[in-house]
Amino acid sequence: MVGTFYRAPAPGEAPFVEVGTRIGVGQTICILEAMKLMNELEAEAAGEVVEILVDNGTPVEFGQVLMRVKPG
Repeated sequence: MVGTFYRAPAPGEAPFVEVGTRIGVGQTICILEAMKLMNELEAEAAGEVVEILVDNGTPVEFGQVLMRVKPG
């Protein structure tokens, strides 16, 4: 999806995930704003977030890797 990447639900709030956060399938990990719609992205796999590759508020492109997750 093309849009703007947001790590938190609103300005000033805590990010959904940080490096080292353990996530589960279906857990919200970020928001992508596309055409004024806020789309929550959910984890497709369980594991540990090992790297966040995009800065908050940055435009992203279709197919761009946003985070790396170590399965587990």
